[in-house]
Amino acid sequence: MSAAGDADRDKTVAEFGEAVNMTAGDLEKWLRTDESKSVGQSAGGGESVGHASGRRIVDLLRTKKADLDDDDVAHMRKVVGYVHRHIAQRPSGDVTDSKWRYSLMNWGHDPEK
Repeated sequence: MSAAGDADRDKTVAEFGEAVNMTAGDLEKWLRTDESKSVGQSAGGGESVGHASGRRIVDLLRTKKADLDDDDVAHMRKVVGYVHRHIAQRPSGDVTDSKWRYSLMNWGHDPEK
């Protein structure tokens, strides 16, 4: 990989670390809740995109940086983009029990932290 590629990869990994503020254990526990399963878009009534992403994020959080492959880094980039876009759409008022917060938490970010 080129030096520029390494820098992009490092930047993505760092941004992922900032965007994802839940631990693998916390996220895993959250994904088992009814609230987690109640939000997000799903194809054909199955698992939502965010819920599936959450399971992947748990794996990524438990993977050593040196062991991340290009697909892992691409998913990290997707997570960073989603979290940043979603945060920008924060509703007014208390978000503690909102679908907005639950959706973000499926992607590894708890806005209440």
